[in-house]
Amino acid sequence: AEAMLREKKSFAISIHLATTLPLPSERDHLRPRIDLIAFMIDIKSKHSLKNVEASLAYVDARFFLGKVCFLVTGVGRMNYCSVEMSAVWKLGEDYCSPVFFCELELEGIRAATAQRLLRMLQVCAGHIPGVSALSFSSLLKNDDDD
Repeated sequence: AEAMLREKKSFAISIHLATTLPLPSERDHLRPRIDLIAFMIDIKSKHSLKNVEASLAYVDARFFLGKVCFLVTGVGRMNYCSVEMSAVWKLGEDYCSPVFFCELELEGIRAATAQRLLRMLQVCAGHIPGVSALSFSSLLKNDDDD
């Protein structure tokens, strides 16, 4: 979140961090519009994956039309991996959402990931004429799917 806020951008962003969903309903009237949901999965924590899987039930189905992504962290330490990579890929496939792998402890990769998420957010928020969040599903499609 801090890396995204530090990046130069032509639009304003607000980032809300939550450890689980659903979000508390008593503040619904104060909550800004949500354009993108990035679920973070720590490759070293099975609890992290389980938490994401449980939270997915609370996401409106319309968000799975290009406004959800999975950010898998800790990939620089695959020897400490507790999460099956097949489970992560299955989430991406099941929810038609991109999966990004990164190592947030490395500044360069953290900045590149922030830029990638900001670009995705820019599309999801409708700031790029002629491109919609639905475009992501066609960009993610494998040739094997045909």
